Amino acid sequence: MAKEKKNKNNSKKLEIGEKKQYIAEKMTEQQNEAKVVRKIVSVLAIALVLLVAIIVVGGYFYISNALKPVDEENKEELVVEIPIGSTSTGIGQILEENGIIRDATVFKYYVKFRNESGFMAGEYTLSPSMNLKTVIETIKTGSMMQEVVMKITIPEGKQLTQIAEIISEKSNKDYKDVFAQLNDEDFIQELMKKYPEILTDKILDSQIKYPLEGYLFPATYPFYEENPPLEEIVTAMLDKTKSVVMDYLPLAEEKGLSVHELMTMSSLIEEEATAKVDRDKISSVFYNRMETGMKLQTDPTVLYAHGEHKDRVYYKDLEIDSPYNTYQHYGLPPGPIANAGIMSIEAAVAPADIDDLYFLATPEGEVLFSKTLEEHNRRKAEHITNQ
Repeated sequence: MAKEKKNKNNSKKLEIGEKKQYIAEKMTEQQNEAKVVRKIVSVLAIALVLLVAIIVVGGYFYISNALKPVDEENKEELVVEIPIGSTSTGIGQILEENGIIRDATVFKYYVKFRNESGFMAGEYTLSPSMNLKTVIETIKTGSMMQEVVMKITIPEGKQLTQIAEIISEKSNKDYKDVFAQLNDEDFIQELMKKYPEILTDKILDSQIKYPLEGYLFPATYPFYEENPPLEEIVTAMLDKTKSVVMDYLPLAEEKGLSVHELMTMSSLIEEEATAKVDRDKISSVFYNRMETGMKLQTDPTVLYAHGEHKDRVYYKDLEIDSPYNTYQHYGLPPGPIANAGIMSIEAAVAPADIDDLYFLATPEGEVLFSKTLEEHNRRKAEHITNQ
């Protein structure tokens, strides 16, 4: 019995020893693995730091190089045209394509970082020997090869007939010829090919009164010859329209508006707005009415259908049979009824958060908003009927 007990004790000691040895081996193995992991992490960390350093240093030298002249020894002078309405992105691409700057993207972010603005359209004499700062200053100060000899100013809220009159007067062209070309089908088709982003098939709908109505942007346009061709004048205006509208297209698409619908809604807001009114509230009323199945019933569409301007719309005027008459037809009219400025375009894509369904423009220029027809009629009686 004593011998058997001794053997059991020896077996237990052996098992304990084997376990200790096993644990020690495992600990050594884990320590070795930990060392390997630390080495890998260290190598990766060093590699990452080096990579970041390379990117930063490389980016610094690339940007620094991009700010320098393309070729300091090349004094050749090039005539570069900056179209009206060009964005900083567009200007950068033009300059890079003409070999005046090294990188259009660097130009874009350099301009944004330095908050540069006020670039002027025109033809400039530039050289590859100029650095980026000099090029920017030249375009900002308008140091052009040619002097402006004529300007055409198109105000907001003007219709095509009025714009044709302005062009005719400023460019010494016959009004009938100007208006005829602005509505010439072949001319319109060529413009549609040039501006597919803004001039869609919608402008050729059979219900549309004038295809270019609402698309000639309100702005002041400089020209460098006394009687520029009409195509050059219209192109300048469409360039400006495109540069403005493209910035608002993402927001328009979120609201389910096409370009044509955006221009149409903007024109209604422009024609209803006064200097004192919040256009975003007018926009909200229009959207609210359409969402609740109501007609827009906006007077400017009736006047546009009649083709005349009045200070006041009478009940007999509302009877005109026209797709533009929003007292008879639901939704937006077939197309714009005038050109719209940036404030009206912004209002069209970002209406105010109100639930009003009516608004009334008073003779004093104030616009009163109402939620109910009863409230609207009461205000109408106070401000309009008793006039």
